[in-house]
Amino acid sequence: MIVITDSRCTAYQQPGHPERPARISQTVQRLKAQTALPIAWAHPGAVTTAQLERAHSIEHLERLMVPMDFDADTAAYPDIRAHAERSVGGALYALQAALTGNAAFSLLRPPGHHATPDRAMGFCYLNSVAIAALEALAQGIPKVAIFDFDVHHGNGTEEILLDRDRCAYFSVHQWPAYPGTGRESYNNAHNYPVAPGAPRADYRQALTAALDGLRHYRPALVGVSAGFDAYSRDPLSDAALEVEDFRWLGLSLRELGVPLFSVLEGGYSRELPEQILAYLEGLANP
Repeated sequence: MIVITDSRCTAYQQPGHPERPARISQTVQRLKAQTALPIAWAHPGAVTTAQLERAHSIEHLERLMVPMDFDADTAAYPDIRAHAERSVGGALYALQAALTGNAAFSLLRPPGHHATPDRAMGFCYLNSVAIAALEALAQGIPKVAIFDFDVHHGNGTEEILLDRDRCAYFSVHQWPAYPGTGRESYNNAHNYPVAPGAPRADYRQALTAALDGLRHYRPALVGVSAGFDAYSRDPLSDAALEVEDFRWLGLSLRELGVPLFSVLEGGYSRELPEQILAYLEGLANP
C-alpha cells in the first residue's frame, strides 16, 4: 500500500473548523504505529497548469490567489492554492501508482470533490479526483469511473465529468443534505441518495447498489473519493456506518479487479484514523 502525504498540508487552520490539521497528522501517526499493513510512504508529485485547466477555468485558478474568503466554510487561507495543488499532486501520484499495479491512497488536505469548474466551496478548492480522472483519459485509459462514498454529494466532480465520454460518476450520499445536489441521476452521473437517519442496513444497501452499477460499467480504472463522514459518530452527518463498513468498502472495491486509487475527502470524527486504516486493510486484503 502506498500512502501519499506531506506535512505542509497541516500548516493552515481556522479555530473550530472541522476540516482541521489533525485529520492528517493523527492518521499519519496511527498508520505509522500499526504493523499489520505494510505501507510505503510517498510525497505528492508536480502539477501542471494544463492538468488543472482540464477541470477548472482560468478565472477560478486566478481567484485562488486572491485573499478573500469564498464562503463561510471555505476560507482564503494563505498559500491555499499551493496546498490545493499538493492535494492534486497526491491524486496524480496515486493515479500513476494504480496504473503500475499498486494500491495507493492520497492522505492530504484540503479535500476536493465539491470544487466546481469555477467555484471553491465546501472546504474544497481544486477537484483532485476529477483532475486525476481527466489525466487518465488523456493518457488513453479507455474507461474511467469515480466512486464517491463521502456522505455529501460530490457536486463538483459530477459537474466536471457530466456528459464526458469514457467516464462515469457513482455517488452514495445523504439527501437532503449539503450541498443540495445528487437527488437524481443524469446520463453518466449515477446517484444513490440515502435519507438522513436511515438505518445502517439501508446505507449498506445503497452502497451495494452503487458497487453493482460500477461493476456493470466495467471501467478500466477507478478513482475513489474516500469520505468517511457517513460514520455514525461523525459531527457533520446523520448517518449510520461503522468502522467495519469501511473495511468492507475497501474489500469490495478491491474485488472489482481493476486498477484503483483513492483520495481523502471528508471525515471529521476523532475515529477517522481507525476508519482510514480499516479501509486500507480492506483494499490490501489478499
